[in-house]
Amino acid sequence: MKCPYCDYSGTKVLDSRAANENKSIRRRRECEKCQKRFTTFEMVEETPLIVIKKDGSREEFNREKMLRGLIRACEKRPVSVERLEMIVSEVEKQIRTTAHAEVDSREIGEIVMSELYPVDEVAYIRFASVYRQFKDIDMFMKELTELLSKHQAGGDTNKL
Repeated sequence: MKCPYCDYSGTKVLDSRAANENKSIRRRRECEKCQKRFTTFEMVEETPLIVIKKDGSREEFNREKMLRGLIRACEKRPVSVERLEMIVSEVEKQIRTTAHAEVDSREIGEIVMSELYPVDEVAYIRFASVYRQFKDIDMFMKELTELLSKHQAGGDTNKL
């Protein structure tokens, strides 16, 4: 590691600690020549995750885009942004564990829906209506009927 002050390549590590929710390591270093101190971060280099869109185009996975969609689905619902960020993190974790560099947007949508359903059923229907692109009321009613049958099977009558 080169010193950013004098370009000397000898440094010693004074302190190391976890940072960014244990996704990186923060190291406090000292130059062996000029004795100036500086901080470095070490993190795993993740391969970019490519999303294959419905039209066949490809784009890099974007956490913020997914979070915006969830925020829209949960508008005026009792779901915190922190909970939505947890959903995004869980979805990203699930798709990264597949070890594929490319993932179909449909697969991501299904994972999002499975994570959103237990959190808020109204938000689930809103998200599903955009994700599945309901063309008419019949498609909407089919999804709602499936949701109601799951709901009744679970015995919960207060969520909807």
